[in-house]
Amino acid sequence: MTLSNQHNSRAEQPVIELRHVSVSYERPVLTDIDFTVNRGDFVAITGPNGGGKTTLLRTMLRLIKPTRGEVFYFDTEGREVKRLSIGYLPQKSGIDTRFPISVEEVILSGLYRGIFPKITDGDRERLAAVIRETGTESFRHRPIGDLSGGQLQRALLGRALISDPEVLVLDEPLSYVDKSFEHRIYDLMERLASRTTIILVSHEMSVIAGMANRHLIVDHSLHVCHSGKHYLESPCDCDDCDCG
Repeated sequence: MTLSNQHNSRAEQPVIELRHVSVSYERPVLTDIDFTVNRGDFVAITGPNGGGKTTLLRTMLRLIKPTRGEVFYFDTEGREVKRLSIGYLPQKSGIDTRFPISVEEVILSGLYRGIFPKITDGDRERLAAVIRETGTESFRHRPIGDLSGGQLQRALLGRALISDPEVLVLDEPLSYVDKSFEHRIYDLMERLASRTTIILVSHEMSVIAGMANRHLIVDHSLHVCHSGKHYLESPCDCDDCDCG
């Protein structure tokens, strides 16, 4: 059974739901989005630059308040809740690298549960495991301002992973990383998909397409692609897809 088929065999249980969501700044960015992320989904999102992909993710995370519509979260019993356990990898361009914080501290920040958190032995064990997973051992104590783009991306990925979240949201996780680490990310996503809901934005969809069970194109509105040809830069024209 393929990974995609494993997902499709699960009973659909909503975890995030967008109802009639629109986001506008000086002009419309997203228009009338209706979409439900089900628990256990691997949702792959692509689309043209400026089409609203990052805005969609940030709206799902409630970092952006919709101009219109609402975002709902649900627990494993299907009850509406205010919060979810979410790990988030933002785009590197949104990070202030002048902030005096080390790689290890960045990763640990994914566990922080208060202003002055107490780091437990279990937290340190999880930190060590994530440092191994992300290959950040050799620069774990360096400040983020001294890192290359790929090294910072690894640190931010570690922060998203360390809490073992129920939902993992990744915005261009392959940016800046070399080919060797790119393949490590693929392996990691395949392992995580068996226990975690994943929402991933990327322009590099050729491998991810085979992992995901749901494929979206975002170009100010949302198009569901059933064929898996969603990694094209424009909506596909295939017969079994409604994104044309």
